[in-house]
Amino acid sequence: MQAVAARRSVWLAGGIIAAAALACWAALVAMGDEMPMGTGLWLAAWTAMMAAMMLPSASPLVLLYAKRSTTVDSTLLTVGYVVVWAVVGLAAYQVDMRVPDPGNGIVGAVLIAAGVYQLTPLKTACLKRCRNPVDFLVTRWRAGRLGALKLGVEHGAYCLGCCWALMAVLVIAGAMSLLWVVAIALVVAGEKLLPHGPLLGRLGGVGLLVAGIVVAL
Repeated sequence: MQAVAARRSVWLAGGIIAAAALACWAALVAMGDEMPMGTGLWLAAWTAMMAAMMLPSASPLVLLYAKRSTTVDSTLLTVGYVVVWAVVGLAAYQVDMRVPDPGNGIVGAVLIAAGVYQLTPLKTACLKRCRNPVDFLVTRWRAGRLGALKLGVEHGAYCLGCCWALMAVLVIAGAMSLLWVVAIALVVAGEKLLPHGPLLGRLGGVGLLVAGIVVAL
């Protein structure tokens, strides 16, 4: 009975993540390349964007947690994870409003900074946490609804440490266009899910450095 319940919980958690991600991608496609006006709508669009981009790569952790918890708990873990990226939207909104049309100098500087960060030990450490859900849950396990929510927030914080520079590129260099959203979502998923993800991240860092120098010059 426990095995059946665990499988059911995993399937339900997977279905919730898939449905949420697909709904958010559909919303992004409908929205196109323009973020809506107004703080509330902008932040809602940002949150949908982050959920679309980040939930697929967070799914291994959620599904693993679902094996030993209820569907409600795994959903709360997912909510806690998305909340972290929703809060980041407050800073992204300020940047978007204050720097609506960055010049080549700013874009180049952001690309170079992101490229450098991709090569740092901090990036590597955060990526390692994101790539190893088993180790993360063994060392950080929290049961119950509040524990699940806190666990999601904590994992979201590591994910933020891993990906914040790429999101800065999305906001400044990519102006949050749909093409850039797709490209960075693929990079994030590759870093976290592919066998040679860390190497991909470092190569991406070199590419960002080169692109930043070219743009700045």
